[in-house]
Amino acid sequence: MILDGASRIAVVAAVIEHGGRFLVTRRQDGVHLAGHWEFPGGKIGAGETHPDALRREILEELDTDVVVNELLLETTHSYPERTVTLFFYRCDLLGTPQPMLGQEMEWIPRAQLSSLRFPPADEELIRLLGTGPA
Repeated sequence: MILDGASRIAVVAAVIEHGGRFLVTRRQDGVHLAGHWEFPGGKIGAGETHPDALRREILEELDTDVVVNELLLETTHSYPERTVTLFFYRCDLLGTPQPMLGQEMEWIPRAQLSSLRFPPADEELIRLLGTGPA
């Protein structure tokens, strides 16, 4: 969803934990923040609810569905080229994820999350997850 021209966007992301590990993917070359790890998700489309956008994005990226649970964190971060508002939701997988866009996908233990390079907008979530069960 474009909030204010091309400079403000709203994004939903899935925080999926299984067996003490979190599902993360790596941003591909040629995109904003290429090479950074992230929680899967994407931009909210016009007229989409957060759960609808998240389920669509996970299907596109990982070829599976999710149950969207509670909002863990809402945060806004300004980059030089855009301002992003992120909505991180706890989600449960309804199938086996497969990286459909050629992106790297890993299950990372909670204690190792802070050692990965995440976008600056994710820093608060990484701190939150690092303090104990999400």
